Amino acid sequence: MDMKHNGTEVMNCRITDNSEQIDRKTSRSICDAVGERLRKDLRPVSSGLSSHLQHLMDELRKRDGEDLLRSSN
Repeated sequence: MDMKHNGTEVMNCRITDNSEQIDRKTSRSICDAVGERLRKDLRPVSSGLSSHLQHLMDELRKRDGEDLLRSSN
């Protein structure tokens, strides 16, 4: 249920004693998977970047992927 608090909406959530907790590694994996899915789904069809900038963006994506693999091990 949403509530108003000082003019802003605040989510009112309850955590019950029988809720399951997830560990940091599982949480990180979920966040990474959601982020990857969003990047794929929201990727523009045509970026309009110069070939040099497109090359740099591709290199960043490659390095992000390598960092992701290293952090999951």
